[in-house]
Amino acid sequence: MLLAGESGEAPVTPCCSENGDQKKNLKEKSDINIAALVENEQVCEGTDNSDLPSCVSAFIEKEVGNDLKSLKKLDKLIEQMTESKMQLEEQVLTVSSEIPKRIHSALKKAEESKQFLNQFLEQETHLFSSINSHLLTAQPWMEDLGLYVKQEEEAVFHIWNYSEQSVFQLCSSLSFSDNIQQYLMTNNVPEAASTLVSMAGLDIKLQESSCTHLLGFMRATVKFWHKILKDKLTSDFEEILLHWPFITPPQSQTVGISRPASAPEIYSNLETLFCQLLKLQTSDELFTEPKQLPEKYSLPASPSIMLTPLQKRFRYHFRGNRQTNVISKPEWYLAQVLLWIGNHTQFLDEKIQPILDKVVGSLVNARLEFSRGLMMLILEKLAADIPCLLYDDSLFCHLVDEVLLFERELHSVHGYPSTFANCMHILSEETCFQRWLTVERKFALQKMDSMLSSEAAWISQYKDITDVDEMKVPDCAETFMTLLLVITDRYKNLPTASRKLQFLELQKDLVDDFRIRLTQVMKEETRASLGFRYCAILNAVNYISTVLADWADNVFFLQLQQAALEVFAENNTLSKLQLGQLASMESSVFDDMINLLERLKHDMLTRQVDHVFREVKDAAKLYKKERWLSLPSQSEQAVMSLSSSACPLLLTLRDRLLQLEQQLCFSLFKVFWQMLVEKLDIYIYQEIILANHFNEGGAAQLHFDMTRNLFPLFSHYCKRPENYFKHVKEACILLNLNVGSALLLRDVLQSASGQPPATAALNEVGIYKLAQQDVEILLNLRTNWPNTGK
Repeated sequence: MLLAGESGEAPVTPCCSENGDQKKNLKEKSDINIAALVENEQVCEGTDNSDLPSCVSAFIEKEVGNDLKSLKKLDKLIEQMTESKMQLEEQVLTVSSEIPKRIHSALKKAEESKQFLNQFLEQETHLFSSINSHLLTAQPWMEDLGLYVKQEEEAVFHIWNYSEQSVFQLCSSLSFSDNIQQYLMTNNVPEAASTLVSMAGLDIKLQESSCTHLLGFMRATVKFWHKILKDKLTSDFEEILLHWPFITPPQSQTVGISRPASAPEIYSNLETLFCQLLKLQTSDELFTEPKQLPEKYSLPASPSIMLTPLQKRFRYHFRGNRQTNVISKPEWYLAQVLLWIGNHTQFLDEKIQPILDKVVGSLVNARLEFSRGLMMLILEKLAADIPCLLYDDSLFCHLVDEVLLFERELHSVHGYPSTFANCMHILSEETCFQRWLTVERKFALQKMDSMLSSEAAWISQYKDITDVDEMKVPDCAETFMTLLLVITDRYKNLPTASRKLQFLELQKDLVDDFRIRLTQVMKEETRASLGFRYCAILNAVNYISTVLADWADNVFFLQLQQAALEVFAENNTLSKLQLGQLASMESSVFDDMINLLERLKHDMLTRQVDHVFREVKDAAKLYKKERWLSLPSQSEQAVMSLSSSACPLLLTLRDRLLQLEQQLCFSLFKVFWQMLVEKLDIYIYQEIILANHFNEGGAAQLHFDMTRNLFPLFSHYCKRPENYFKHVKEACILLNLNVGSALLLRDVLQSASGQPPATAALNEVGIYKLAQQDVEILLNLRTNWPNTGK
């Protein structure tokens, strides 16, 4: 517009009818113009805003020049410039909207990178300081370790260098094999045996060597000469023992070696051969593989030559299809082993033990080692037979019985130590042990059924023997406790406390089961609580409780209590109080059972006391209605006699006391009559004395009935029965005080209520049980006061 104004001419509008070539040329020119404009802008970039008109002028001058005909290009140029302007504005708008977002994202990433870098720098600083600190701490260790490693490397080098070289030199220079061969050729067996012992010792030392060929050569050489020497010594040894082994009892055969004129020489040869065989034990252990037997116990060293013939006999007779190998007859091989031990005891003690004492000292017992070797045969046999018997209760139970009898004789007669491997280890194996427990429980329950169903179950075996029958124990209770005692004897030699505790739990379960059975029978007899069977059940309960209390102090059960304490402490199954009571022996392993039995005993006694007490109360109804106010005084009667109304009461009481004295044991009857007296004392005091008033004659009659008739009924059971009737005795004292003493006592009580003088006055007249208020009530029951007032 400015250019048009300057030229004074109107702008020329481009013609719309131009063809395609003209449009193409126009576009090319527009591009040229834009390029020229851009070039001109680049030229003007270094200029100020005030130079913008000059730049525009220069652009116009360049495009139009001095040719006026070129003005017709202005419309196209303006159009081109307008389009260029619009394109530039769009680009500027696009760039201005996208660049801030990109810049913000780039700044955010840069900030995060900066934070990560700071964290890495902090970690690097901390790690650097830690590494420096660790290096400073470990530096002395590294120095010491380096020194030790260096010393160890030098020592290992010298040791291996010396040992391997020396072994080769030793084997080659000494020529053990040649020496043994020469000794045997000259019949110098002792030197050959000593050389073999040296070779065996060297073989043992070389076990950790890396020289495998040397080890193999040494082992093969030792094995070769060991077999030759052992065969020779065994043959010579068997020739010396002419009668070995002793199959028949000592009474029918010559014990020991033969006794010709040269017996001392033969015994010397026996000693020599025995010592040489002992020397071979070191090399013998290298080739004897341990036998695979159940765990929990270990076998001794390889059996001696003396056991070999017996081992052959045992395996011949009790293995395979021999008629003597009967699985239902374990007593055959058990008795045979006991017989062998007994037959050889004297020879071993007199001939072999002195040799052992010379060679190895008294640490080895020939007889016990001989017994232990035979015990291994039993263990092998049991390990093979027990799996075949597990599911036959009768055969398994018979096996256990025979094994226990064998163990008892072995330990008691032959002194076999319990620390050596024995049959109880086999029975303690899990499968066998659980089966044993099951069988014991089964047969015990069957025994309990039979003993309770027996006709003589509630009759004492010693009923006709007074001195023996103090407890009046029925047959079922005594049989049951004998059963428990037998079970204890059967398991007391088990090797571990845990197994013993399991049997103890079985015993406690059986006691509880028997208690329940007694309770069931007792409930059937409740209506006849004074009957024979009811009393027999009560005696049974008392006997079992008493025996368990005695067992609780037994050393065996005290040891089990300590073992149980350790188990409970590990499992935390008891409170600290209960653990403390067990540890201090305040309680026992049978406390739970004893408490239940004592509760049952108390309930049964209470039922009996209540029954007798009801009968006594019924018999005392007439005595309660006695006319105590109108009875004649003692001076009016020639002789005092028992009140006729008291006879039923005293007769009933006497009969029941005699009956229960015969049916209950002494301790139970004592508890019974004391419980009855306690109730009877309160009843007479409350229902007869406090319910009536007494004149002088009535009080005297009451005193006579009580002190001369009621109290003497119990004089057979205690020295001073009146001490159990404290209420009645003191009431009789108060009712029979002379009038003056009674008046004085009443005045003291009224003037010094609750004070020490009142207590002293009561004690002076013999009142210790009754309270002051009760005394005043009793004094008011008297009717023989003077007319001056009460």
